[in-house]
Amino acid sequence: MKRRHFLLSLATMATALNGFATLAMAEERIFTDAAGRKVALPAKITRVMAAGPPASVLLYSVAPEKLVGWVREFKDSEKDFIAAPYRDLPVHGRLTGKGNTANLEAVLAMKPDVILDVGTVDATYASLADKVQEQTGIPYVLIDGTFANSPQSLRQIGELLDEKERAEKLAAYTEAAMQRLDKVVAGIASDQRPRVYYGRGPEGLETGLAGSINMEVLGAVGATNVAEAAGKGGLANVSLEQVLSWNPDVILTLDQTFQKSVLSDPSWANIKAVKDGRVFRAPSLPFGWFDAPPGINRAIGVAWLTSALYPGKSEIDLKAETRDFYKLFYHVDLSDEQLGKLLADTGPKS
Repeated sequence: MKRRHFLLSLATMATALNGFATLAMAEERIFTDAAGRKVALPAKITRVMAAGPPASVLLYSVAPEKLVGWVREFKDSEKDFIAAPYRDLPVHGRLTGKGNTANLEAVLAMKPDVILDVGTVDATYASLADKVQEQTGIPYVLIDGTFANSPQSLRQIGELLDEKERAEKLAAYTEAAMQRLDKVVAGIASDQRPRVYYGRGPEGLETGLAGSINMEVLGAVGATNVAEAAGKGGLANVSLEQVLSWNPDVILTLDQTFQKSVLSDPSWANIKAVKDGRVFRAPSLPFGWFDAPPGINRAIGVAWLTSALYPGKSEIDLKAETRDFYKLFYHVDLSDEQLGKLLADTGPKS
């Protein structure tokens, strides 16, 4: 009799488990990511882990309450430009890109419903996504992070996270910014479009080659990346001799140390950009406007860069545009002091 009851209990449990499994399968949905991978997602997503910096910026912009943590720790100067509820989220490191620091234990410890990566989509990133997903059991989604695809990427994130209304507002803003940019650039004669060198780091000798995602905005504003002469690829180190031979019309950077040194260093003195005083530092709080990371943060950067490269050609009120962007994307109302700090010594007059 006891054995019979035991078998009946097992049968009941099995039926229940099968029922739960069937329900779980019914609640799952399939999402096709940018690599064409069919990813089974839970019906409700409340915790999302960013695999790298571009994903963290995009997630923070669309659904900050679902962001489980940051890929790096913020400096105090950067925290002022992040909304208070989110600036002190835990740091879990990055899974992708240069200097990846996260491991599978860190991933599991964050207990995300989904891992999201935004940026370059190729066989290498797809393979990594498959590997991490297989080892952790956590769905891993790839989204195309190219600048031209920004509005579509925002809408895909909205669909993925059930945040369509908010994502649409950001996508509409980004589309309008890109259309405005296209209109300005269309009115610039080809011989008036500058040849530009982008110097990363305190020495300014790291840059992006032809095809680098870090240089996309430069192409979008109609300028020429002089480092394309060094070949195709991502970020690379170059020599001062190469920069001298390229003789750019404009030098861009995010680094304040390099911006100051290049204007006083005699080694750079014969470069046209230095002679003409056209060494511009893009704003970088809390994220770079030109790069660092090459994410949705660049949507405000195009307004700044247009003003820097084509003075007098753009009718953008940069201060007003900056306030609007930071409110919409970063969830902060900028004070006059913050706005001044953000735009100080960055190049174009605002």
